[in-house]
Amino acid sequence: MQLPEKLLESLEGIEGFDKKAFEKIHESGEQVTSIRLNPSKLSIANCQLPIDNGVPWSKHGYYLSQRPSFTFDPLFHAGCYYVQEASSMFLEQALKQTVDLSQPLKILDLAAAPGGKSTHIHSLISKDSLLISNEVIRSRSHILKDNIIKWGCDNVIVTNNDPKDFAKLENYFDVIVVDAPCSGSGLFRRDEEAIDEWSLNNVQLCSQRQRRILADVWPALKKNGILIYATCSYSKEEDEDILDWMGEGLSIVNCQLSIDPGWGIAEVQSAAGAYGYRFWPNKVRGEGFFIAGLKKIDGEDETKKRAKRKIELLDKKEPEVVKNWVKETDHQFVKVQNRVYTIPPKLVEEANILLNNLYVIYFGSLVGELVREKLIPEHALAMSNLISDDIERIGLNKDQAIVYLQKKELKDLDLKSKGWKLVSYKNYPLGWINVLSNRINNYYPKELRILKDI
Repeated sequence: MQLPEKLLESLEGIEGFDKKAFEKIHESGEQVTSIRLNPSKLSIANCQLPIDNGVPWSKHGYYLSQRPSFTFDPLFHAGCYYVQEASSMFLEQALKQTVDLSQPLKILDLAAAPGGKSTHIHSLISKDSLLISNEVIRSRSHILKDNIIKWGCDNVIVTNNDPKDFAKLENYFDVIVVDAPCSGSGLFRRDEEAIDEWSLNNVQLCSQRQRRILADVWPALKKNGILIYATCSYSKEEDEDILDWMGEGLSIVNCQLSIDPGWGIAEVQSAAGAYGYRFWPNKVRGEGFFIAGLKKIDGEDETKKRAKRKIELLDKKEPEVVKNWVKETDHQFVKVQNRVYTIPPKLVEEANILLNNLYVIYFGSLVGELVREKLIPEHALAMSNLISDDIERIGLNKDQAIVYLQKKELKDLDLKSKGWKLVSYKNYPLGWINVLSNRINNYYPKELRILKDI
């Protein structure tokens, strides 16, 4: 791997940079694989992946001793874990050390696709909290939605908006996470093509873009709210210089975090004294990463907002149809056209506000579609933790599970009745089948199916 000489020159003098060790780790070809378990689905005791040891700054993060084929692991498709870069899991510490996660919070993950940070945040927040998971690029927002569904979230709203659109929600969020688009030097070990795209000019362009994004979204953060800023770049222009720029133009207090010296993370200070945390791949078991926390000390507490248009509730008969599919919970059922969603009752008003101000592509959990006084269940219901215990489950072995995930026809199942069944692997739901008199219809979503053969 030939690292850009201009990059190496630009990093000289930055805290923790060791050119020789930095070049050596990139030349080694070493790859680090890490996952984060979904605590609402899978425990470490039931995880059969080749676990090495834990990621020290993340409660549910683990390194693997080798990289398996995640494509052909049914538990991956069941949302039991997320394959995530270990360094980026430090977001957990940034949140735990700056906000009280036991309280109801409104959090914006501004550049959320493909979903690693959003699913991580979801595992940390209380059930009464609300996460807005946003992606500006339309095609990537649908990948984000799929991963949110797979994780089994019901207090998340997925949006497809530009950062400036959030200025309408002035003083609304307790926390905003900005994993900013960057020049990508921290990803060279994972993606050698990123080397060809890197240049000093691109670093400057990214720095300007990052400032614009932060300026656009800043009004949406309430007084005493926390902004978490992160990049996968080593460049000072995209990291420390951004912190100084924010300190010059905005009323902020920079947050110093507590880190274990054994973690190998470099605590750095900008020219103005702002604290940031840089991950060098020769010092941590992970890729290049930078993160900082900032507290807003001006502005106001949340500005009260009202929603003109409100989500439609179910009529008198419809709850009777739906309740056969869902556990007895305090969730509120709502309807968009004939599609039924469920959302925690305390978040209904917030959902109304966001539906009036943003382009929402998904919210809560999609239960199914009402058709002639019957419910056609949706994949999101299968991925949730809301399914009634009365729904019949069909256990599949691994070969059968792969056939199902390839959206092929399942055969030789011991089925005693017709109708909708939930198929599972090791008791973890994968999706729906509909058993007819002469065949079994596979309802695994076409866009999620495994395209490869083993």
